[in-house]
Amino acid sequence: MNKQLHPHQKDELAELAVIAMRERGLEPEFSAAVKRQLDEIDGESEEDGVGIIDMTGLLWCSIDNDDSRDLDQLTVSETLPDGSVKIMVAIADVDTLVAKDTPIDRHAQINTTSVYTSARIFPMLPEKLSTDLTSLNPNQVRVATVTEMVFAPDGTLARSHITRARVHNKAQLAYDAVSAWIEGNGPLPEAADIVPGMDQQLRTQDSVAQQLRANRREQGSLDFQTFQPRAEFDGEQVVAIKQQVQNRARQLIEEFMVATNGVTARFLAGKRRAAIRRVVRSPERWARIAQVAAERGWELPIDPDSKALEQFLAAERKRDPLRFPDLSLVIVKLMGRGEYVVERPGGPNIGHFGLAVRDYSHSTAPNRRYPDLIASRLIKAALAEVKSPYSDMELEFLANRCTQQEDAANKVERQLRKSEAAMLLEDHIGETFDGVVTGESKGNTWVRIFEPPAEGKLLPSRDVQVGDKVRAKLISTNVERGFIDFEMIG
Repeated sequence: MNKQLHPHQKDELAELAVIAMRERGLEPEFSAAVKRQLDEIDGESEEDGVGIIDMTGLLWCSIDNDDSRDLDQLTVSETLPDGSVKIMVAIADVDTLVAKDTPIDRHAQINTTSVYTSARIFPMLPEKLSTDLTSLNPNQVRVATVTEMVFAPDGTLARSHITRARVHNKAQLAYDAVSAWIEGNGPLPEAADIVPGMDQQLRTQDSVAQQLRANRREQGSLDFQTFQPRAEFDGEQVVAIKQQVQNRARQLIEEFMVATNGVTARFLAGKRRAAIRRVVRSPERWARIAQVAAERGWELPIDPDSKALEQFLAAERKRDPLRFPDLSLVIVKLMGRGEYVVERPGGPNIGHFGLAVRDYSHSTAPNRRYPDLIASRLIKAALAEVKSPYSDMELEFLANRCTQQEDAANKVERQLRKSEAAMLLEDHIGETFDGVVTGESKGNTWVRIFEPPAEGKLLPSRDVQVGDKVRAKLISTNVERGFIDFEMIG
């Protein structure tokens, strides 16, 4: 890049993001064909209503990030006479306006996911769709796929059902404000306060979600708390890097999405449909995970055991909450990445080691994740009892591509986080920081410092292992390449 970078400029980070996208085989801009198709879409889809029921009268709400404009899901609850609770999750029907093999669909198939950087977002779908016509926005009636789940008082799933319905978002809410209210640290958000009964809705949903969360942890679901830093700007300047904090409202949505994704997987399997599932295999580096635990006085079984690992993580979270995110990061890297695979009726079931579930697909974010759009099409075909829109060969190709492109998108986001951190650290060369070794690859060693949360290379590579705590001196930064170099002290 010929342009000289000046420290702390947001527009230059956006430029770096575009370059990183192209280097990773992602397309940062929409093609002329996409724009032509978009121009032909003059409003939301009009369907004849066959098989679509009216659920617009329910107290639906969305809970997302403060700045989210692509609203993929809504939730609502109903307490039943026997004490069980019906949770309904509505998912945006993107397929209605984005048909398979159209230019917009083919662009989505290139990137397979929205890419989020602090300076610029690269949406999978044009914003005319993802933030408007296919978004479950307030004061709009939208067609959605609705998953109904009835949970017994102990949190077990009693029954489930999938249907199509018209829905109406009564309140657009944000994680932090809802969580503050749930935990007694703030008022009920105004958007909820003006809707009679919404406060009880949120209380009921939170109660069910916490029960589901407790049940999953009991079954061995791993409760990580990894660094998810995000640059903050004052105008065009990077002034800080903050970490995303897990809270009750995020947990609420997470639990309902996990449950919905499980129902989706089982529904398609029950209909004898091949589908793309999200899996995390049993970790190959379990011996190193066990070693990390042993260094902290904890003995794990010889063979991979998610329940034993979760007990270790829970104990460490309680013992050292400040450093727990760093331990989480180490374990996540040692476990290996998630991937998409095709599972056929009667075929092997790999499952999701981290969530301690056997049946899991991605289906709840079709505006920003392509596997979810595929799942939506498969569900609609199954409900209509028509042939699947995808052959097994197509699904195999798309599963591999989604895994590949998700990895590419993650690398772009990581690279930009490093560029952001390099900008912030430019004036701190020569200073020392506490950190933890987070990776080893091709003779390189990676270290993450705690404050600000940033990752860089340890030079020269030292005889250390993932999980080791180190004292590191910052020796150089390169904003354009996202390089941050440290040397170990002592």
